[in-house]
Amino acid sequence: MDQDRRAQWLRGVLDLCVLGLLARGDSYGYELAQSLQTAGLGAIQGGTLYPVLLRLQRSGLVTVYWREGGGGPARKYYRISAAGLVVVADAAGQWAAFAGGVGAILQERTAR
Repeated sequence: MDQDRRAQWLRGVLDLCVLGLLARGDSYGYELAQSLQTAGLGAIQGGTLYPVLLRLQRSGLVTVYWREGGGGPARKYYRISAAGLVVVADAAGQWAAFAGGVGAILQERTAR
């Protein structure tokens, strides 16, 4: 895949993907990055992920707390807020319509 195109797509949906993962349960940054990669979004560097998490926190869509690590230092965990859940629910329908429209355009073939 063209890396520039992938980067543009990712910039447009990374916040929603992070909220979607947090809607499944609380998580910390590295774990979120691993989940995003497993989902097929590729390797997400901390320099990309952590500013997104900070923006989500500042906008009230995510809250944070510290949890003791098992044998290691405490980790900063992220939890989706009630407002974040509303955004995820709304965005899911909007994304389905948008992706469906793009998919329909890209799949159309005309005889010339």
